[in-house]
Amino acid sequence: MANSIDFNKSLKDLNEQDLKARITEDKLRLKKLEFAHAISPLENPLSIRSLRKDVARLITELKKRTLQA
Repeated sequence: MANSIDFNKSLKDLNEQDLKARITEDKLRLKKLEFAHAISPLENPLSIRSLRKDVARLITELKKRTLQA
């Protein structure tokens, strides 16, 4: 839980372009992780879950900002 709070605080410093860039980077990383896990099991498969949640947090922050503007 503390990790998500720190993650959300770090998002406050990013502008919308940085958020969009980070979303695309993390989505690409997620696809690579899922592909690597399909071929051979990852050492820590929970990293996929945490990355998926991080992407969701980024998208939520971006939508929140666009609704406020």
